[in-house]
Amino acid sequence: MIKMPHVIPSYSRFPVTFVRGEGVTLWDDQGKSYLDFLSGIGVNNLGHCHPKVVAAIREQVGQLIHTCNLYRIPLQEEVAKALTESCFAEQVFFCNSGAEANEAAIKLARKTMHERKQSHRYEIITANNGFHGRTLATLTATAQDKVQRGFAPLPSGFKYVPFNNAQAVEQAVGEHTAAILVEPIQGESGVVIPDPDYLPALRDIADRHDLLLIFDEVQTGMGRTGRFWCHQHSGITPDIMTSAKALASGIPMGACLTTAKVATAFSPGSHGSTFGGNPLACSAALATLSVIGSDGFLQSVTAKGEYLLQGLKHITAKHKMVIDTRGCGLMAGIQLNSPAEETVSICLSRGLLVSCQMGTIVRMLPPLIVEREDIDRALTIFGDVLNDLF
Repeated sequence: MIKMPHVIPSYSRFPVTFVRGEGVTLWDDQGKSYLDFLSGIGVNNLGHCHPKVVAAIREQVGQLIHTCNLYRIPLQEEVAKALTESCFAEQVFFCNSGAEANEAAIKLARKTMHERKQSHRYEIITANNGFHGRTLATLTATAQDKVQRGFAPLPSGFKYVPFNNAQAVEQAVGEHTAAILVEPIQGESGVVIPDPDYLPALRDIADRHDLLLIFDEVQTGMGRTGRFWCHQHSGITPDIMTSAKALASGIPMGACLTTAKVATAFSPGSHGSTFGGNPLACSAALATLSVIGSDGFLQSVTAKGEYLLQGLKHITAKHKMVIDTRGCGLMAGIQLNSPAEETVSICLSRGLLVSCQMGTIVRMLPPLIVEREDIDRALTIFGDVLNDLF
């Protein structure tokens, strides 16, 4: 792993330095090209340097980069309008990351109960092996010991249950429960896809107990699964939803979306963000949203996702060390019965970027603009790596 002596070593970095990107391709400082099937961990949904996003950023950076939220920001209104037109939400809070968006969602849930004169309701139910961020509140919401280790005492007010188990959620609801917070598909845990009735069951539980239902769509949103938002496959809506990663194609941006009714809990001073929704980020987000929302785009994601998954299943069916091959849209997980780090490292050496999740799972998150010939190349590399290793 590479070392950067003046940077705090909070990451294990592969020994490669990327200097240029275009579409699904990255080039390192030695001139070698790589097929990017990780998309900067689900950030570059439109690939690298999408021309519409680049043009929007170039125009905006020459006009106005930042003003604070003490003043009207017209681009912010445009992005909020585009987001609300894509889903259930009616109002948006802007920030800089998924962790900040989830922090806002947690605060909004508690503040809602406070406004209802129910301040005793503050607990958030989350799922084991979910991932919601690395701030103190969001790492506590993240029910993984490896994320929480060393940061005690953790904030109180979180309760954990198994993922894809609505009965466990029902049993966890108590007098202090304010909300349920889950990912529609667990991304960092290796593309763990729940049963089709899971999210509707959570909606039913939330309704019966007068709770808020929060969906973390930081990784699954922005077209990743073939719908604008992953929960739209289920036919139900949350009360609050979070987004980030691909929202501005690499310019830091996050968003907490909700209904007008729930949004009333936040008044001036309740929450804030210095950089959230600034003109530069909004210009990138608006361009990104326009591409994802264009005619036929999401349908193409679905078709290419099916093509990728079929290809992966064809390859992995030949190998007994593969326990499961799963996916939804253009996110896929290949679960091995042995550590996946070597598989990922060899893929990198052969020009394919993928990631290792939970020790034994290879995750693929290709850009949504990937073409079938790119998928074919990735399948060839991945299949050859499996053949050589196993």
